Amino acid sequence: MRKILSFFWEVAKIGIIAAVIVVPIRYFLFQPFFVRGQSMEPSFYNSDYLVVDEISYRFKAPQRGEVIVFKFPNDPSQRYIKRIIGLPGETVEVKDGKVVIFIEDSEVETLDESDYLSNSLSTPGNIKIILDENEYFVLGDNRIASSDSRSWGSLSKEYIIGRVFFRAFPFAALAKIEAPSY
Repeated sequence: MRKILSFFWEVAKIGIIAAVIVVPIRYFLFQPFFVRGQSMEPSFYNSDYLVVDEISYRFKAPQRGEVIVFKFPNDPSQRYIKRIIGLPGETVEVKDGKVVIFIEDSEVETLDESDYLSNSLSTPGNIKIILDENEYFVLGDNRIASSDSRSWGSLSKEYIIGRVFFRAFPFAALAKIEAPSY
């Protein structure tokens, strides 16, 4: 009987140690995320398994081009994945199939998105939005099939869960995810 109790105590200790290590990592540092839908194709496909870095934005601000997971502002129980296009204080205009960024009322550039979008793809819509402090403009890479800032407005920083850090599945597409340079 003593051997059986000793065995169960050893198994319980392993379980407790594993929980003490895994739970903080899962809830405070990294979070798994499954892509649902087509809004981020061709960068991410339905059922891709991603790892989301939840800690980076506690130390640095989100940057243009980073892919983020966030709580949908109109229903915080839903999680969305999109790419950051506009940063706080900027004005973003979508017009004639192009995305133009203005900083302090001067046109900076038509955004070059050739790193992650096909050259034949344009951005439908006609919107001009001024971002307040802690607001971001986000778009899906599949602009035709994406519900994003063109539909529901800017995204407050408080809704951002974290940035996509790593694609873990499918194994053929295993990769660390980097933001493009503009």
